[in-house]
Amino acid sequence: MILALETSCDDTCAAVVDADGEVLSSRVASQGLLHARYGGVVPEVASRRHLEVLDAVAADALESAGIALDDVQSVAVTHGPGLIGALLVGLSWAKALAAARGLPLTPVDHLHGHVVASTLRPGPIEAPYLCLVASGGHTFLARVDDPRSYTVLGQTLDDAAGEAFDKGARLLGLGYPGGPEVDRLAREGDPEAYDFPRSAPGELDFSFSGLKTSLLYKVRDLGEKETERRRSDLAASYESALTSALVARVARAVGTERLQRLAIGGGVAANSELRQRLAELCAELGVQLWAPPLSLCTDNAAMIAAAARFTEPVDYPDYLTLDAAARL
Repeated sequence: MILALETSCDDTCAAVVDADGEVLSSRVASQGLLHARYGGVVPEVASRRHLEVLDAVAADALESAGIALDDVQSVAVTHGPGLIGALLVGLSWAKALAAARGLPLTPVDHLHGHVVASTLRPGPIEAPYLCLVASGGHTFLARVDDPRSYTVLGQTLDDAAGEAFDKGARLLGLGYPGGPEVDRLAREGDPEAYDFPRSAPGELDFSFSGLKTSLLYKVRDLGEKETERRRSDLAASYESALTSALVARVARAVGTERLQRLAIGGGVAANSELRQRLAELCAELGVQLWAPPLSLCTDNAAMIAAAARFTEPVDYPDYLTLDAAARL
């Protein structure tokens, strides 16, 4: 029975997952409204909020799973990458709990969590498979031959896909977080109204800075009133260009790696346009698609527990010297 914690950014997450990958509970305390006034995550504010709510979120996860603290056999926690202050809150809390109760502690790579989120029940994916991870901080394609590790096939050379969505939303005068706002507005617009560039930096690598700059120039050319009038068309065209780049790399990876299973993860995997286009692509290519429920796309602790199932735990007192890392 694993109690997992995730505090790499602005969401305080706790989950209980058993050894077979059954999610008994997954709780997330979002800080979205707290950071909306700033237009993005403020690291110090996020860290302080984690301190305030982590006890309650973990207690809620245990209660929702119907177990007591005595039933927990292992503690898992994200130790990177992410905001260093936020990571330290979760890691310190996990160390204290594990040490006090004599439990092993499993430090988990946040990105590994996204890669193996689809191994959770029901209907877990089996290796080998391809995985597209697209989030606010990272975008990459990976080959997974064994869920204990993965091989990166291609990655972003500049902005992550989620960051591109958030910056595009800011240019269009939308709220935070930007990804869901662009997704919502795009449904009302014409994706062919504007011809934004599709990135093509390399075989399986991504680049989104040029797309973002193209939207900036278009908004300047249109002016404030015309941008307001055509906002839904701009959002739809921008989203179409961004998702096209992701889908094109997936199609190329399927052809080169010759794998019949595809998993997606990260916050951008919740985008309705991307999910639909990948479903159509997989149907066309005869590939099985694992698209996790939306709750497992954004940051959550269930995916951290999933990765902990394939990661060697550390015994007391060795984990007391573990440190968080903004980059891994």
